[in-house]
Amino acid sequence: MVTTALVQFSGGVGSFFALLRAAERYGWENVVALFADVRMEDEDLYRFVWQVAEDLADGGGRLEVVCDGRTPWDVFFDERFLGNSLVDPCSRVLKRELMRAWIEANYPDPDDVVIVLGFDWTERHRFERAAPRWAPYRVEAPLCDPPFVEKGNLLRELKKRGYEVPRLYKVGGFSHNNCGGFCVKAGHKSMKRLLEVFPDRYAAHEAREQEIREYLDADVAILRHRSGPLDGSPLTMKTFREAIEADEHRAPALFDPTDAGACACVD
Repeated sequence: MVTTALVQFSGGVGSFFALLRAAERYGWENVVALFADVRMEDEDLYRFVWQVAEDLADGGGRLEVVCDGRTPWDVFFDERFLGNSLVDPCSRVLKRELMRAWIEANYPDPDDVVIVLGFDWTERHRFERAAPRWAPYRVEAPLCDPPFVEKGNLLRELKKRGYEVPRLYKVGGFSHNNCGGFCVKAGHKSMKRLLEVFPDRYAAHEAREQEIREYLDADVAILRHRSGPLDGSPLTMKTFREAIEADEHRAPALFDPTDAGACACVD
């Protein structure tokens, strides 16, 4: 029986090379790249996704896009809950549940397909956490298997294959290529980089955070204080920005340069 590889293609370099390994294993004509569009991506991510889609089609595979029309902020308001480093209603609703519904509708027999995730060998713990959630479907993460490749080498290989490296990787400081550099699971380091590189985007997210605080009438925030007497308490994007702009070293409780956070949408 021919197996269809359903690759959860996020537009990141990891899921791209997971797609390539899946194509090598199952054949290009048996690969479906499943892209969940949260309508808040960097413009250059879409350029990369469509380029991959064209090359995939040349080999007989195809790209499928799932999208319910909302952004993560729409979900936060609808769910009356602001996502944070521990709970991510945005990726649950706009990615995991949406992709699961599409897969079950189009491939109801789990024996017909394998779900392919883009985790690499440094993220095996994420794969082990995610795999059971897709039962009874079989799940693979090709980059968790040899040959093991560092992300920097994947980006170099991407260029060798004729692809322009997506902008978020080129500007540096972002570990992922999702949500325009923003993520509710981002840490202080990533948020500071967003402020530096895309101040207008930062300002827009800061405004939405303040809006949902007023809507919920609650002291909620995406970030948390990471030291001092307020350790663990909400740290708004506004307070964080003002501290950075004043002097990032003045109040270490407001900025932890080691807090990189993580973009963990499918686990």
